Amino acid sequence: PALSPLLPANNRRASQARGTNIAMKPINPPVLSYSTAAPPVAVLIASRIGGVPLKRVPWPEQRGAATATLTFEDGTKLIGVQSILRFVARCSSESSNLYGADAFTSVMIDQWLDQSDALVNGASFNVICEMLSSFMASRSYFVGPRLTIADLALWERLTSSRQWDAVKDSPPFYHLKRWDELFQRDPRFVDIVTEVTVKGKRPCSHAKSNAATQDKQKRKQVGGSFDIDLEGASKGNVVTRFPPEPSGYLHIGHAKAALLNQYFARHYNGKLIIRFDDTNPSKEKDEFVDNILRDCEILGLKPDMVTYTSDSFEQILDMGTKLIQEGSMYIDDTPIDKMREERVNRIESAARTNSIETNLNLWQHMIDGDEKGLLCAARFRMDMQNDNGALRDPVAFRCNLIPHHRTGTKYKVYPTYDCACPFVDALEGVTHALRTSEYRDREAQYRWVQKLMGTRQVHIWDYSRLNFVYTTLSKRKLQWFVDEGYTDGWDDPRFPTVQGMTRRGLQTEALKEFILMQGASRNVNLMEWEKLWTLNKRIIDPVCPRHVAVSDRGKVLVNITNGPSHPEVVSVAKHKKYPPAGVKATTRTSRIWLDAEDATSVREGEEVTLMDWGNCVIDRIAKDSAGQNVVSIQAHLNLDGSVKSTRLKLTWLPDIGNLVPLSLFDFDYLITKKKVEDDDNLADIVNATTKIETRAHGDANMRTLQKGTVIQLERRGYFIVDEVFKRSDSPMVLFAIPDGRIKTWGVCADVKK
Repeated sequence: PALSPLLPANNRRASQARGTNIAMKPINPPVLSYSTAAPPVAVLIASRIGGVPLKRVPWPEQRGAATATLTFEDGTKLIGVQSILRFVARCSSESSNLYGADAFTSVMIDQWLDQSDALVNGASFNVICEMLSSFMASRSYFVGPRLTIADLALWERLTSSRQWDAVKDSPPFYHLKRWDELFQRDPRFVDIVTEVTVKGKRPCSHAKSNAATQDKQKRKQVGGSFDIDLEGASKGNVVTRFPPEPSGYLHIGHAKAALLNQYFARHYNGKLIIRFDDTNPSKEKDEFVDNILRDCEILGLKPDMVTYTSDSFEQILDMGTKLIQEGSMYIDDTPIDKMREERVNRIESAARTNSIETNLNLWQHMIDGDEKGLLCAARFRMDMQNDNGALRDPVAFRCNLIPHHRTGTKYKVYPTYDCACPFVDALEGVTHALRTSEYRDREAQYRWVQKLMGTRQVHIWDYSRLNFVYTTLSKRKLQWFVDEGYTDGWDDPRFPTVQGMTRRGLQTEALKEFILMQGASRNVNLMEWEKLWTLNKRIIDPVCPRHVAVSDRGKVLVNITNGPSHPEVVSVAKHKKYPPAGVKATTRTSRIWLDAEDATSVREGEEVTLMDWGNCVIDRIAKDSAGQNVVSIQAHLNLDGSVKSTRLKLTWLPDIGNLVPLSLFDFDYLITKKKVEDDDNLADIVNATTKIETRAHGDANMRTLQKGTVIQLERRGYFIVDEVFKRSDSPMVLFAIPDGRIKTWGVCADVKK
């Protein structure tokens, strides 16, 4: 018999709410039959994510696509995508959470599944899409923080509509389009879509564009791919870690590492650990820990655990003692410069022949942090003749008497990163260590250390580090800029840190999209910042409100002879193509201000357009005694004139007392050299002028703007509010947001010339 679904809806949901798993996994996979004209992509994706095997039987294309059907061994059938989705979700692995982790979430998912039926072509399609887009304004998924079958059902219905292709670029649907594009980039979706596109016709309206451009996009090398096989990876058994050192804020390179680790942890239904590699008290602070956690929150990282290497100091020190007793580590009092020279020249240290008793005695001096111990370092006994310098008896422990930010003065000896990382990775159950390719020479060392310590082996995957023009991502060099006063701190808008970039107006969504575009590629490229800022513009332009500002320097007063005798206030849309941005009050007066540049460009007798008002005719232009600068203009309104026929469309401000004083800041690169090398002296390549300020006044509506609000100052560009309006003698501070175009000043302008 055909039962759709297996139980009546009320019983099914009640059972779901009670946590009863009614639909048990069958012994043999049920048969999923469907038309190649309309493959149930949502079901196929849910099946793959949840690990639920289905035997596919696609039918040849027919007139009037037949409904997808799931047939069990006893002949029982489930008919329709929604019913099959519910079955697959409830049979899925617990870690997938496709039906939510609690009763309330499951009910919310059911609601969206029911409403997905309404998403069909017709007069109501746009209205429903606008409602969905509004709902998604502050969300990544429809229910909760993770993908569920609600997203899958809605996505399939949406993208199977030709109408969606026609309207998706319109501002009202911005957030829904963002959600759609999130799945378009998800390899789990891409794989299924590509597969059914090859075998038949895909139900999604952009099938052709996805299938046809997939290889082209790879060839363009805008970024990389996530289509890699992690060695030994299986669903539910992958643990990755992101191990920042708390010696600075996270920068864009760290963001790539963090998001890659999270991607693979979630892709394999595994776990993500954020571990603070706090093994160097000289550089580490609680301030950096707090801000790294803030950075992770900005990036949307949701770790399963937050740990510290210092949590394992006792076990690491015990391992050090064990390695000395086994003869795998020795204590060396060779001066550090001589030690480096010997390693380069493959000369064994005299201390390498120390007896185990001597090493244990010196080790205790190191643990005590006494004068003798401070002269020593513990070194792994590896291979001083190896061509790989990382294997020439690297240092494992050093003394440091500076109090640790967490453990205080309890310890006097600390493991190096090369010692602690392989040990703690194994201790915490990490299965895959993702590292930038700069560590490739140290991979053999990592494996050697784990072998010496007798721990299980952790798989390593390396990927390319991000490199940007006119930028250093070295935390040591970034600290130099802070210490020398070239920046105001780690969140300076000129810094490539997460907080610096977001303070400058970069949207987290743009940063994440840019990182995901790079994928896990091993190709090393010198990236241009313009690509990132262009992505950012695509996100902010459709929705940010428009305001007006006039520069103080050289501004010109225009007397409109037939202007209003008293100020008139009218409502004007803040964004003409995005009504949710709201309206603003615009005051029209007989005296208005123009920018000096605009005043210089007009001609007597010319008709120009005053934006958000109408046309006016320039009657007289008065200049200073030198005949160079315009000092005043007289004009009259011609509101019946055609705005299409005018050469100039001018922004303006009324001559009223409640205009908002502004400080507009634009920024340049901190470095004048396009590609920074490790041995570059920053003092030789530091940029002397990296910030310019323009004093201006803005429209009165800007008084209410909050910190972090992104706006467009018409005909000037995009800005973010850094300091809000407080009083008339204290300017509001706005930072210019790059839009991907070449700047007209600074390092880039000089290079282009």
